[in-house]
Amino acid sequence: MSAPVRRVVVLGSTGSIGRQALEVISRHPDRLQVVAMAAGRDADALATQARRYGVQETGLGEEAAVRLAASGEADVVLNAIVGAAGLRASVAALEAGATLALANKESLVAGGQACAAAAARGGGRIVAVDSEHAAIASCLHGRDPDAVRRIVLTASGGPFRTRSDLSGVTPADALAHPTWSMGPKISIDSATMMNKGLEVIEAHHLFGLGFDQIDVLVHPQSIVHGIVELLDGSLLMHAAAPDMRTPIQAALLGHGGSAQEFTGLDLVTAPSLEFAELDHRRFPAVRIAYEAGRKGASFPAVLNAANEEAVHAFLNGGLAFPAIVGVTEDVLAAHEPLQVTELDAVLEADAWARGEAERAIARHSLTLTGGRS
Repeated sequence: MSAPVRRVVVLGSTGSIGRQALEVISRHPDRLQVVAMAAGRDADALATQARRYGVQETGLGEEAAVRLAASGEADVVLNAIVGAAGLRASVAALEAGATLALANKESLVAGGQACAAAAARGGGRIVAVDSEHAAIASCLHGRDPDAVRRIVLTASGGPFRTRSDLSGVTPADALAHPTWSMGPKISIDSATMMNKGLEVIEAHHLFGLGFDQIDVLVHPQSIVHGIVELLDGSLLMHAAAPDMRTPIQAALLGHGGSAQEFTGLDLVTAPSLEFAELDHRRFPAVRIAYEAGRKGASFPAVLNAANEEAVHAFLNGGLAFPAIVGVTEDVLAAHEPLQVTELDAVLEADAWARGEAERAIARHSLTLTGGRS
């Protein structure tokens, strides 16, 4: 007997991950059906998608995303909203008992404890959409967690892997990722390497591992997406072409079983695989994220919010590229931690961090201009 069709709500449908998710769903009409979609601001693009996929229930903005996630109409809620704006929808989906296919890493970075509490209340569960976490999940599938020594998240190194002077970086420079085609915020995070730091915190929540069990290696080819080292010293590596449709499909359909092949990987013609240690001096964002994760409480939420504000300021020309990390450090240094086991406390920490980040951005901007107004 065939499995029932899984009903999917796609949040952030007009963004890069949302569009690819809709493509994946369209290739499995006997197993997946879009029942609702939400986008941030692009009403025209959302209307076009609704017509194309025959979806009646749509909405714009954060409140609409929360409403659709909480509706109980979905078996799976795919959250591809960018930034902390996706947190409330993640909590709503978990409280409604849905499987949360999570492409919004900020939900777990800022609100890992709140998401866990919501899942306990409503019975929802989280599956990863990030390529690195999906790769780790695949390697761990059906394996005893006690047999794992550590996991390794791989990083392409971004557009500045071999560039020593980052003082004159422009938004156009930072957006030119060598491997992945992503939205602007994630592209900038990849350029600073903060993206990998956020993924370390996300992995801590997804897999229940201590931060000493989560490592990062630079892997420019972006073919090996995750590595699991077992206690006997053997390594399990998940390799695939750099195509986000593959982890999206795994999140929606589960590991194993019949699925659509997207970009195949030919080992004969594939480039040689390189791995290197991360240069924490040139890319301090990962170290800062580890520190925030180890401190726990509200520090990861503050890290995430301050970084979001700094990235926005850089993209708008109000902050130099190296100052993105500087602003984030300043905000973390000024923070008095809160316990964030529930959503309201997370949102309080987030709001405080954004206000403090505005002041830090102003200070760094004055430094950049030599104090001239």
